[in-house]
Amino acid sequence: MFEPNLGKVLGDSNRLQQIVWNLLANAVKFTQQGGQVNIRLERVGQYAQILVSDTGKGIEPDFLPYVFDYFRQENSTTTRNFGGLGLGLAIVRHLVELHGGTVQADSKGVGEGATFTVRLPLMPTQPQTLQNETQPESCPDLNGVTVLLVDDDTDTREFVTFLLEEYGASVTAVTKASEVLTALTQSLPDVFLSDIGMPEVDGYTLIQQVRTLPPEQGGQIPALAKLLRRRLALTAYAGEMNEEKALSAGFQKHISKPVEPNLLIEAILELLMKIKPQMHTDAHR
Repeated sequence: MFEPNLGKVLGDSNRLQQIVWNLLANAVKFTQQGGQVNIRLERVGQYAQILVSDTGKGIEPDFLPYVFDYFRQENSTTTRNFGGLGLGLAIVRHLVELHGGTVQADSKGVGEGATFTVRLPLMPTQPQTLQNETQPESCPDLNGVTVLLVDDDTDTREFVTFLLEEYGASVTAVTKASEVLTALTQSLPDVFLSDIGMPEVDGYTLIQQVRTLPPEQGGQIPALAKLLRRRLALTAYAGEMNEEKALSAGFQKHISKPVEPNLLIEAILELLMKIKPQMHTDAHR
């Protein structure tokens, strides 16, 4: 069902299509043969509301808080038991929030299907005024910034790549330490973004290896660590110890997972502002 004369939403048409496509793809994926997938568009107050519902697998109540947060899947007993709903939903949340909207998931439980509700603000009658208000000059921008990303988890790697490219960065993504060292021999990125918990060579050891390289091979590259924030009783103390270890190993900055997109972008920009001028000063001494 599509309500006529709904109004207009200010946004990127390709990204809005991607929101709907990802929700439909997710519904089809978890709906058995013979089931139904429905989509509805209607106006609710000053919002355009999109509902995508299915009669499929459904979602356990304990899993609902993590549906859009795949970063927790590999580390949470709850999400590991039920399985992840995929990278597409994490992208949906990010794109919806970029457009000033909200998204939520509802389900009565396993076998009861699921409904995803997206609300996007409608444009008033003066679209030019709204455009000026919703596109501030201070919008984060990574245009021209090159990033080397290493993470052995496919979902995490793909989402962070997607996120950084949305803000204009050029990203080289690899899966392990040896590929980082190889990539550094080919070109020097502006920022190195590394996961900590990787097999064979973890992030601590990797950054120590990088710091032994001469400057022209990446030895002084600005580096940001992604630390896992565990949801256990002694989280705070363990987290502080991990952060201190990351900084002492050679990272200049750290950010905890699950990664909030705006915090990641701000951390990269802050790192570039603080580190790059100092690197240029040292180079001319």
